[in-house]
Amino acid sequence: MSLEFGLQLYSVRDELTKDFTGTLEKVAAIGYENVELFFHDADHIGGTVGGLNPTELKEEFDRVGLKAVSAHIDLGFLVPEKAEQIIAYAKAAGFTSVAIAIAFFSNKQEVLEMSAQLNMAGELFKNNGLQLYYHNHFEEFQKFDNQYVMDIILENTDEQFVKVEFDTYWAMRGGVEPLEYLQQLGDRCDLLHQKDLPAHVKPVNLFEVIGEDAHIDMELMVKLHRIDYFTEAGQGIMDIPAIVQAFSSKPEARYLFIEQDWTRKNQLESVEISYKYISNLFQSLGL
Repeated sequence: MSLEFGLQLYSVRDELTKDFTGTLEKVAAIGYENVELFFHDADHIGGTVGGLNPTELKEEFDRVGLKAVSAHIDLGFLVPEKAEQIIAYAKAAGFTSVAIAIAFFSNKQEVLEMSAQLNMAGELFKNNGLQLYYHNHFEEFQKFDNQYVMDIILENTDEQFVKVEFDTYWAMRGGVEPLEYLQQLGDRCDLLHQKDLPAHVKPVNLFEVIGEDAHIDMELMVKLHRIDYFTEAGQGIMDIPAIVQAFSSKPEARYLFIEQDWTRKNQLESVEISYKYISNLFQSLGL
């Protein structure tokens, strides 16, 4: 399939909370056709979808002209009982990909244990028509035993069952050149997340701030999620044209999702800026 782009709905989370269906209408009016959902609480699967059951959600997407193609999930969904719940939800709502949204590690053994979980859940998902992905932040480019966490995950998961949804911004914040690592991922990566890094952010590599051996957890991640560290696609210093060109050249490339973690703008205004930039870029590249 040819590369398409869409929106990770986490980017408009506050607007969805205020008016779920109205926000979907506005997202579609901007021009987005594909969306990625987010289920960050395995114990409350309807919490981020306006309380709708999957059939109702699919009807709502159909009504406004959106297609749910993927969803972020938390690690809690890797246990069989919770996995079965998200599988059933996905089948009714129509999405065929799920990605682990975030994880943290204190040592290599914890990475290996999670990799084993990913393999088992990934096989279960695969047997039920879902592809499992791992979505990175910057902590996957910390090293244990002189090896990136991300590389440990890749080496210890089955490529059939676990693919990578590569977040180029967070890789850059981890001190990695996004283009180089994208090439290294090969056909393990067919989903991409894109936002942009403001020119004033120094240093770019967060490990220069916290140290290579820092204990990274959600508390530290929240401290590092400063609003001014993020900007809309095309408004910062990332070489997005080169990233999109390289990604689109991969025959397996499926979707690029705009994901705006934070913005000082209204969230809908923010994702419209990114939409216009990516839409024009796709047109200029003949995509």
